[in-house]
Amino acid sequence: MVSLWGKNNDNGGREEQQDHEEDEQPVTRHQQEADERTRLLPRDNQAYLSPDDPAVSPYNIWGIRALRGLSALFLAISFVWWTFLLVSLFVNPPVLHTRGSGFFPFAYTTLTTGYLVIALLFFSIPSKPMTIWGAILSVFLLVDMCIILGVPRLRVEEGWVGIASVVWATFIALFNVIQNHSVGWGKREEEERLTGREETRRPLGEWVAILVEIVIMGVLAIVSILFTLTLILRARDASLEAPGKKYLVNGDAYQVHLTCIGDTSNKNGKGDPIPTILVEGGEEPVEQSLQPFIDDAYQNGSIQRYCYWDRPGLAWSDNAPSPHSAGMASDALSEALALAGEEGPWILVSAGVGGIYSRIFASRHLLEVKGFLLIDTLHEDLLKDLGRPGRGFVIWLRGIISPLGLDRIAGAVFKGCSREDRVFGRSAYQTGSFIRAKLQENLAAQTITYSEIRTAQHVQMPDTPVVVVSSGTEVRRNDQWAKKQEELTKITDNLKDWDIVRGAPHEVWRAVEGRAVLERRLRELVEG
Repeated sequence: MVSLWGKNNDNGGREEQQDHEEDEQPVTRHQQEADERTRLLPRDNQAYLSPDDPAVSPYNIWGIRALRGLSALFLAISFVWWTFLLVSLFVNPPVLHTRGSGFFPFAYTTLTTGYLVIALLFFSIPSKPMTIWGAILSVFLLVDMCIILGVPRLRVEEGWVGIASVVWATFIALFNVIQNHSVGWGKREEEERLTGREETRRPLGEWVAILVEIVIMGVLAIVSILFTLTLILRARDASLEAPGKKYLVNGDAYQVHLTCIGDTSNKNGKGDPIPTILVEGGEEPVEQSLQPFIDDAYQNGSIQRYCYWDRPGLAWSDNAPSPHSAGMASDALSEALALAGEEGPWILVSAGVGGIYSRIFASRHLLEVKGFLLIDTLHEDLLKDLGRPGRGFVIWLRGIISPLGLDRIAGAVFKGCSREDRVFGRSAYQTGSFIRAKLQENLAAQTITYSEIRTAQHVQMPDTPVVVVSSGTEVRRNDQWAKKQEELTKITDNLKDWDIVRGAPHEVWRAVEGRAVLERRLRELVEG
C-alpha cells in the first residue's frame, strides 16, 4: 500500500511539474492575438529576411491596408461625382445647376480624381518630395476654399456644387499627405522588424517611380496655384458693380442683368408713348459692341429711351441651366422686363446672332413690337454653322481649361487687362461663363433654337416695319451671306429699307458711314 501510494505520488508530482513548466513557457508571436504591433506577418522564424523579399512590405500593417481601402473608396466616389459633373455641362439635373459656368467644380473634381489615381499607383513607394508637393497642393486648395466661401458673389455663382467640390479636393489633398507619411512610417517599421534595419538603398525601378510621381505632383501643384490666381481675379471682378439691376428669372434659378436709360413719359404727336429701343447684342457682350453706339444716339437725341440686357452667361448675368435655347433666353428677357415694370412698346435693334433672339422675342410680344432694325444679323438657315459639332468640341475644350486662367492671368500681368475688360470687354471671351453660354448656344442651335425661330417666322405680324443694314464687306466676300441678308428683308411685308454699307465690317457701327446710316434709320423708325 505504501509503495502504491508512493508511485501515485511520484506520478502526480511529475504531472504538476510538467503543468508548471508549461505555464512558465513564453508565448510565441503566433500565439498572441494579432494587433497593430504584432503585424499581419508573424515572425515564427527569428532569422532576418532579405530587404528584397516581397514579405518586407508596409501592407503587413492593418492600418496601411485600411488607408489603401479608403483611397480606393474615395476614388470611386470622386469618379462618380466627376461623371455627374461632366454630364451636367451638357444637361443640367435640377439639383446640380449652378449660376456659374460648371467648369469650375468639374476642374477641381478632375484634379481630385487624378490625385487619387496617382496616390494609389505609387501607394507603396512613398517619398519625402511627394509629401512636400502634397502639402503645397493642400495649402493652395485651402486658400481656394477660403476665397470661394469668403466672396459672396463666388459663393452664389458656384453654389453648393462648387463649394462641395473644393472642400472635397482640399480634404483629399490633406488625406493623401497623411497617407503618404503613414505608408513611409509603415515601410520603415517593417524593414526594421523583418530585416533588422531601415533600408536606405532603392532599386532603379523605385527611383524612376519616385521621379515620375514628383513630376506629376509638381504639375498638380502648379495647377492648384493657377486655380488660386484665377479665383483671385474672379473675386476682383466680382467687385465691379453692374450699371443696371439684376432680376431672378426662371423660377429664381438664375439672375439676368437689365438696364434701361431715358424718360418714359415722352409722347408722340398722337399722344402715344414713344417706343423704347430694346437692344440685343451679337456674338459679344452688348456693352462691348452695340450699346456704346446706341448710347451715342441717345446722347444725340435720336432716341428718347433704350434698354439693353446681358444674355445668360454674358457680362453680369448668371449662366442658365442646360440645355438653353434662344427662345428660353427670350422668355428670361420677358420676365426681367416684367419685373422691372417695362411694358414697351419696343423697337428691336439687334446685331449678328442677336437677330435670332429678337425675332423670337417679337413673336411672343406681337402687339408691343413696333419695328426691327437688323444689323448684319444671322439667318436661321445659317444656324447649322453655329451648331457644328466640331465647333462645339473646341468650345468645350476651352471651357475645360478655363479654370486655369492662363489667358486671363497673362492678360492681367502683361497686358494690363482690367476688371471691365474681363467682365464685358476685350477679354470677356476668356471667362468660363462666356464659354459656357457659347457651348449652350452651339448645342441648341440646330435643334431647339432652329425650331423656335421657324415657329416665330410663322406668327410674326406682317405689317411690322423692318430695316436691314448689311455689311458690305461680308456681302461681297460671301454670296450665301448676301442671299440670306436679302431673305431677312422678307420676314414681314413691311420692308422700310435695306442698306448695304460699303467697306463696313460685320459690326457695321464701327465704320463712320455705318454709324451714320444706322442712326438715321433708327431715328426714322422711332418717328414712324
